[in-house]
Amino acid sequence: MKRRKAREYALQFLYRIDFIKVSTGNNNRAKNLSGIKNNLEVFWADTDEKDSDTKAFAEDIISGTIENLKEIDPLIQKVAKKWKISRMASIDRNILRFATYELLFRKDIPNAVTINEALEIAKKYSTSESAAFINGILDKIAKEYCQK
Repeated sequence: MKRRKAREYALQFLYRIDFIKVSTGNNNRAKNLSGIKNNLEVFWADTDEKDSDTKAFAEDIISGTIENLKEIDPLIQKVAKKWKISRMASIDRNILRFATYELLFRKDIPNAVTINEALEIAKKYSTSESAAFINGILDKIAKEYCQK
């Protein structure tokens, strides 16, 4: 349950900063990551979360997702053939982003666990159709791009 809670926090944070563009240029990237750390401090102050493991896992997902957006977003776009990522609902887009990060970069988490967690979070925070949409995209990413 700690990890699901951490994923929910990651979704909430990513949703908050969805409109911040993270650049890969050294100067801008450093500035953006510094801004993210400041935003994280404010974010945690707004929650009542005390568990350091939950916070650490959430922050890993958040930073990993943001640092790898230049790889994650084009992959989601490629798999979601008829959907532009910019036109997806922000909740769905950010669930797809952090779950894709886990699928691609967190070899310690089984693909099935990542997908199941994303679907449960989608059912809780998004529309009734979102879980099927997210499942289709993540399943395809897992099968075609991830070897665990």
